[in-house]
Amino acid sequence: MHDKLKAEYWRAEKLKEEPKAKYDWQKAACRWIIEKSHKRSIDDDKRILRWLHNHLYGIEMHEINAQLIDKIICEKQSEGVANATVNRTLAVLRAILNKAAKEWEWIDSAPFVRSLPETNKRKRWLTQDEANRLLSELPPHLKAMAKFSLLTGLRKSNVVNLEWNQVDMQRRCAWIHADQAKGKKAISVPLNSDAIAVLQEQKGNHQNKVFTFKGKPVKSCNNHAWRKALKRANINDFRWHDLRHTWASWHIQNGTPLLFLQKLGGWSDSDMVERYAHLSPEHLHEYSGNVSIGTNLVH
Repeated sequence: MHDKLKAEYWRAEKLKEEPKAKYDWQKAACRWIIEKSHKRSIDDDKRILRWLHNHLYGIEMHEINAQLIDKIICEKQSEGVANATVNRTLAVLRAILNKAAKEWEWIDSAPFVRSLPETNKRKRWLTQDEANRLLSELPPHLKAMAKFSLLTGLRKSNVVNLEWNQVDMQRRCAWIHADQAKGKKAISVPLNSDAIAVLQEQKGNHQNKVFTFKGKPVKSCNNHAWRKALKRANINDFRWHDLRHTWASWHIQNGTPLLFLQKLGGWSDSDMVERYAHLSPEHLHEYSGNVSIGTNLVH
């Protein structure tokens, strides 16, 4: 401490540098929440920050180093969570440290925050029989939302927050605004007859929101009732987001070209759609005959 103070005094005296203010983790976390309040995932950030608070409370930003980060990784892993969960925590920590170094100028440089390797598991999707079993076990409001998700492929937040001013029943389409979309681009959602029927059943329940429960907008669909229905339907290892995977898988299995699926799902990167290509090799059959023994390749 003596040497540190002596160095700071020398820099202030000889280089005319002002001593740096002290910034701790609490200040950084609060500033992050304020600046990122527009994020759709800000509630997830708050949950992660509450967990980090127990490990970084009272720690100054310049004191966060590789050893402390490794300790945080070990603490999170000790809870028995997957590496992907640990990485989501590290992503928030990394982002705040980078902000503190590059934009806020609270620290000279941000320490390296590594990511843990993740296993690329298969995408979970439902068969038609499983989907029917699940829908039959869900309460009416969740059944309508799950059915609409299976018919449109919309993400959970887009279904929960869907408003009537985003729906045109005459043109049989809905749209997701750019600030509501994960890829930050507006998405046009064509509605088939089944999707229109789901919306018709919701008419008159609420002035603004499409999906409601007892006359009030639904705030969450991945809840206790959802998990109970999965258990009764004997469906394991399934999340609400897997409804979107199911929708995409059904499209591919029924012959929808990858390019059109990308447009329907609002994916900005074709690599995201390629994950489903293996489900239907039939779309390649018409080209497989272009080469055979005896084919005149020059011609």
